[in-house]
Amino acid sequence: MAHHHEHEEGHHHHVHSHEISSLNSAFILGIILNSAFVIFEFAAGFFYNSLGLLSDAGHNLSDVASLILALLAFRLTKAHTNKQYTYGYKKSSILVSLLNAVILLTAVGMIIMESIEKLLSPQPVEGNVIAWVAAIGVVINAATAWLFMKDKEKDLNVKGAYLHMAADALVSVGVLISGIIIVHTGWYVIDPIIGLAVAGVIIYSTWGLLHDSLRLSLDGVPANIDPDCVSKEIQSIEGVSSMHHLHIWAISTTENAMTTHIVISDIAKMEAIKHEIRHRLEHLNIHHVTLEFEKEGCHCEEEECR
Repeated sequence: MAHHHEHEEGHHHHVHSHEISSLNSAFILGIILNSAFVIFEFAAGFFYNSLGLLSDAGHNLSDVASLILALLAFRLTKAHTNKQYTYGYKKSSILVSLLNAVILLTAVGMIIMESIEKLLSPQPVEGNVIAWVAAIGVVINAATAWLFMKDKEKDLNVKGAYLHMAADALVSVGVLISGIIIVHTGWYVIDPIIGLAVAGVIIYSTWGLLHDSLRLSLDGVPANIDPDCVSKEIQSIEGVSSMHHLHIWAISTTENAMTTHIVISDIAKMEAIKHEIRHRLEHLNIHHVTLEFEKEGCHCEEEECR
C-alpha cells in the first residue's frame, strides 16, 4: 500500500512539473503578444488622434503589468524556503491575485469616468480605424485568454489572468461593434454607451476574484474546502474521540495548510491515526498538516496531562 502511494506521488509530481512549464510559457507568450498589441494600439491612437484607442492601449498596458505580476508570483511560489521565510514566498501569489483584482477594478473606474465624459460631450471618432484595431484586439485577447482557460480553476492567479484577458476580448468586441455602427450611422454616442456596458461586465466577473483573494489574504478557509466536511472526515476515523481548534488556511493560491487538536482514546494508536488523517486530508487538497494529539479526559490547557 505504502509503495503504491509513493508511486502515485511520483506520478503527481511529474504531471505538476509538466503543467508548470506549460503555464510558464502561457504567461510569457501572453506577455509578448499583448506588449506588441499595446505598442501597435498606442501608435494607431496617436496617429488618428483617437482617445478611445489611447485609453484602450492604456488599459491593455495594465493587462501586461498584471500578466508580469502573475508570472512573478508564479515563479516566487517555486522559490525555496529559508530561515526568515519558512513557507518560502508562496503567499506572494495571494497578494498578487488581490492586486490584480484591484488593478482590474481601477481600470473599470477609468473606463466609466471616460464614458460619462464622452456621453456629456460626444466626440467624432474614426469608426473604420477603431473597428480594425479592435478586431486585432479581439483575436489577441481571446487567444491569450484561451492559453489560461484549462488551468483557470486550479489557481487564483491563472483565473485572474484569464479574467483580465476575457474581459479585454469583450472590451474589444464592444469597440469593434461601436466602430461599425459609427461608420454606418455617424452615431458617436454609441462609443461611451458600449464602454459603460463593458465596465459592468468586468465588475461582475472580477467580484469573485476580489472576494476570493481577500478571503485568502485574511487566512480564511479557501472556497473549495468545507471545514465541516474536513472535521467529519477526521472524526470518522477509528480511534478519534473528538477534535477542536481547527484552522484551515491557504499558503499560496494552490496550497492549503491546516492545524488541529485531536483527542484519541488510545495513545498507542497515535501513529496509525496520524497516517490515516494525513492520507485523507491529501484527498481533500490539504497537504501541510500539523496535528496535536491529546489523551481522552485531558484538556489542552491542563498541565498534569502533559
